[in-house]
Amino acid sequence: MTKKVQLGKSNLYVNPIGLGANAVGGHNLYPNLDEEQGKEVVREAIRNGMNFIDTAFIYGPKRSEELIGQVIKEHGHREDFVVATKAAHEIVKDETKLNNSPAFLKASVDDALNRLQTDYIDLFYIHFPDEDTPKAEAVGALKELKDQGKIRSIGVSNFSIEQLKDANRDGYVDVLQSEYNLFKRQAEKELLPYTAENQISFVPYFPLASGLLGGRYDENTTFDDLRANDPLFQGEAFKANLKKVEELRPLAEAKGTEIAHIVLAWYLTRDSIDAIIPGAKRVEQVKNNLNTLDVKLTQTEIDQIDHIFK
Repeated sequence: MTKKVQLGKSNLYVNPIGLGANAVGGHNLYPNLDEEQGKEVVREAIRNGMNFIDTAFIYGPKRSEELIGQVIKEHGHREDFVVATKAAHEIVKDETKLNNSPAFLKASVDDALNRLQTDYIDLFYIHFPDEDTPKAEAVGALKELKDQGKIRSIGVSNFSIEQLKDANRDGYVDVLQSEYNLFKRQAEKELLPYTAENQISFVPYFPLASGLLGGRYDENTTFDDLRANDPLFQGEAFKANLKKVEELRPLAEAKGTEIAHIVLAWYLTRDSIDAIIPGAKRVEQVKNNLNTLDVKLTQTEIDQIDHIFK
């Protein structure tokens, strides 16, 4: 059995490798998703002890939560799931704006509970900061929901260091989710030191930089999704990035594993990164992601990876 890790100061214990579920019903993010396949991905995660499932209102919108809710219901053992979801997007007449007001967050939690067909959410995140709501006030609303038993822990996502400090004024924040990978290391400046100091778990998203850190692309690979406009995937930058990734291949081969697993294992050596949530569109990717847990990196190897991507 995998040793479970605690998320922040919460009473949630998760497999360090979770499931990023934006390809489960995330029709607005990926073309041609098969919903039954998405549900099977969630089932496979649970069958393999991967209990940390990360979704959000905006994946679909709503559809990812609905499909995960169906799987929770059919599975029957709610305690096998640690479900994280997020809200902040308010859609009014086809326009989307961000809203962190207490009233909106409370309504969002109730709506998510219905879609997930459950009476509690394990981890609820404010998905993006809005411009007007004081962050301590927004988190205060979530603390009320936690006291009521509707949510078990509190997270914030995409917050700046200032917003995070305000949000955590009373020490209520358990988890920060933010972008972090070997190509985008800005979080090392202020966010990671703060989370480490305040017993907040840092969950990185895009840990494999949309697959770029997986070691499966070459100069001729083309993209027709989110990646088509991502600077990491453009021209000379793309070539230079691929070259860095290739420097990890000898290490992966020596350990009999894949580049992606080396990268994910490296994140788990960072202070306050207790869990990661690589996505999976297909069932076989779930088991594959779990191979990360077999990778043991020496301090020399950790430093070597750090240096390649400095």
